Amino acid sequence: MSTLPPTTRADYPHVGSVSTRWNDNDRYGHVNNAVYYQYFDSVINEVLIHQGGLDIHRGEVVGFIVRSECDFLAPVAYPGLLEVGVVVRRLGRSSVTYETALLRPGEDRPAAIGRMVHVFVDTATGRPTDIPAPIRAVLERLLRPQTGG
Repeated sequence: MSTLPPTTRADYPHVGSVSTRWNDNDRYGHVNNAVYYQYFDSVINEVLIHQGGLDIHRGEVVGFIVRSECDFLAPVAYPGLLEVGVVVRRLGRSSVTYETALLRPGEDRPAAIGRMVHVFVDTATGRPTDIPAPIRAVLERLLRPQTGG
């Protein structure tokens, strides 16, 4: 099991909202683990689309998730509003590593901590390409490199 650094809402420069849906719950009465990744991906892409101008339908560049992992710390369930904190931990030429936190409104400690890597690719060739300048500017504002252990 990994040792997680202490993390709180204040560690995430962007926090977006998501709403749980009826079909998110599994037979155990809480949101299925796989759905957490959808929440993380949705909030990350919302930032890239609305602040960085990412055109997911007709753009020349898109971001593909090539790696993801999550530490589940506490269950969440439908119905409910949740928040996803986003911070950039590493910013490369064509890739970015995010850390995300699934938060209940008003709570400081996350119910889950995720890590995701986006690689930006040219839609025509499918090959990695430089992160476009407007998107890079957004990612730089969210950049807080991981420190310690």
